[in-house]
Amino acid sequence: MKFDLETLCDDFNQTGFSIVPNLFSRNEVQSLKFECIDILEAVRKETESVAGNGVLVGLAARSSVFQEAVGDERILDILSQILAPNIEFLSDKVVFKSDSVTFASPWHQDWHYWYGAHKFSIWVALDDATVENGCLKLFPGSHKSAIVHDGDDNDGHGFGNRLRPDAIDESLAITAELEAGGAVFFHDLTLHASHPNRSGAERWVWIPTYRDAKAEDNDYPWAVAAKVVRGKK
Repeated sequence: MKFDLETLCDDFNQTGFSIVPNLFSRNEVQSLKFECIDILEAVRKETESVAGNGVLVGLAARSSVFQEAVGDERILDILSQILAPNIEFLSDKVVFKSDSVTFASPWHQDWHYWYGAHKFSIWVALDDATVENGCLKLFPGSHKSAIVHDGDDNDGHGFGNRLRPDAIDESLAITAELEAGGAVFFHDLTLHASHPNRSGAERWVWIPTYRDAKAEDNDYPWAVAAKVVRGKK
């Protein structure tokens, strides 16, 4: 992995996100994907149904593989520059699309789901992510303020906080196609969405979320595996 941290930080400050190709190797993310599949299978045995909307939260709470992955030095080296020197992991999730989970994610800012101190998330492609199979798209500069989310969430796909479809000029959005192992670091006010999966193939993504370990913030019942991964609280 080779990238210029100064340029990456400049990009992040200006746009609210940074695209980092090949953060992990293809073999590494294939192993993470297999671990996701095993976790989903275990959860299905416990609950009989899971992730009808293609999302499962709390991988690190269930898996030593992800407990280790959330503290990967490659992630933390970047976060220490764009977030803070003291970094706390909060929670992670897997998001997958398939021949049955094909819908696009609507435009939204993650901050509306948790409020409080700002968090940074990392969208890690476990498969090659393309427009055809539902890669991420982001709106540059939208991280500078919260935007009213007044979209209709009655499609059964989750995302209770979303913008109206006509609220975004799609011509200004950046599409983040990535090879497996690439990642997008983004602020929780950065507007983002995904393309639908029209490929008929799977597309898996792992998304861990972090905050400044010294920031005053809310306590979250879903952050059951939270831990300081660099520095101190």
